[in-house]
Amino acid sequence: MNYDIIVIGSGPGGYVTAIRAAQLGFKTAIIEKENLGGICLNWGCIPTKALLKSAQVFHYINHAEDYGLNKVEPSFEFPNVIQRSRGVASKMSKGIEFLMKKNKIDVILGTAKVLKDKKVSVTDKDGKVTEYAGSNIIIATGARSRELPNLPQDGKKVIGYRQALSLPEQPKSMIVVGSGAIGVEFADFYNTMGTKVTVVEFMPNIVPVEDEDISKHLEKSLKKTGIEIMTNASVESVDTSGEGVKATVKTATGTITLEADILLSAVGIAANIENIGLEEVGIQTDKGRVLVNEWYETSVPGYYAIGDIIPTQALAHVASAEGITCVEKIKGMHVEKIDYGNIPGCTYCHPEVASVGLTEKQAKEKGYEIKVGKFPLSASGKATANGNTDGFIKVIFDAKYGEWLGCHMIGEGVTDMVAEAVVARKLETTGHEIIKSIHPHPTVSEAIMEAAAAAYGEVIHI
Repeated sequence: MNYDIIVIGSGPGGYVTAIRAAQLGFKTAIIEKENLGGICLNWGCIPTKALLKSAQVFHYINHAEDYGLNKVEPSFEFPNVIQRSRGVASKMSKGIEFLMKKNKIDVILGTAKVLKDKKVSVTDKDGKVTEYAGSNIIIATGARSRELPNLPQDGKKVIGYRQALSLPEQPKSMIVVGSGAIGVEFADFYNTMGTKVTVVEFMPNIVPVEDEDISKHLEKSLKKTGIEIMTNASVESVDTSGEGVKATVKTATGTITLEADILLSAVGIAANIENIGLEEVGIQTDKGRVLVNEWYETSVPGYYAIGDIIPTQALAHVASAEGITCVEKIKGMHVEKIDYGNIPGCTYCHPEVASVGLTEKQAKEKGYEIKVGKFPLSASGKATANGNTDGFIKVIFDAKYGEWLGCHMIGEGVTDMVAEAVVARKLETTGHEIIKSIHPHPTVSEAIMEAAAAAYGEVIHI
């Protein structure tokens, strides 16, 4: 079979790429070795949000009296919570199947390997190998849970995010190694459901990519819920010979041993670039990532790479944008390069975290003279009515020109609000324009306007 475009991998990078290619009139095929939707849809973004929603509902029931309701004694069957999450993922995967048919994209199931002369071999589940040819090959094979030498995963006592999404029974205790988005989200879920959780983070702050004010506030919030957090700490070794797991943890004051039923390793991801033919074709890689130019073409013409396998932010929405940019460039359209300085990041724990642009520290390091505004959600009427006043909005502007340098949020629902800052920054909006853009009342989104006003000494409600 000959195609205009062959996409390898059907995650949010791959399937979005295939759909945009089909919309542009390309004869398109997509190759997937497991489930349509990839890790994000089946074992990542979507099912974790389903689990966190179950935890949030459980939390609300536990706090019914805070809302003037009669106290109830909530209970749950852990397998049912997992089952709902898997059901959500399954439904979304079927949705991708529908989109493939709607856009007349050929779905090829099997394990792909790129060959020279713009060909791809696919081995199906029965071992049968079929070759396909494409004018353009786009590799979007994504990533998996990274394993550290001192933290080998056995899938039972030392697990990655995939096993954490489908445990047969709830552990009484859990050690979470790593406090990025994955680690914090799972820590929040399991803690809310009643598991004793300890988070071990190598860096001085949890969610280390975030603004320091956000990191410190989140740490306080999570500790209040009962999560134990150890920063400046590293797991040196694990012992799984007993009933549970024993982790030897090196801290600033000495070495201690933590015991738990399960240890979740959430120390990042590793790109899926092995055994897919890159070396044979001559596609260059560096530090575990595929090297590409500004339009995602690899060192070999006609072969492209997007998403978690290239050295950009490993986020679903980034992979999707890269894929669309890639195929539009192949089509010969006038395409704007992605601004990697304006990518929003979200963490869906409670309270949620969302951010875009420079942190306060980064802005100062770049030499900006800045204006910083903060607005606490405790001063928001809507947040107070919701019973969710934990958090704040922080905005950073360039004092000279009013450019919106960064926006950092922590609080209930902020992941649905950060897009305002992304669009505003894209349009080169100034602080005064945000202040003079009338926000609806009562909403939590008003806090963005109020934070901007705080930066310029014009804040009303604090």
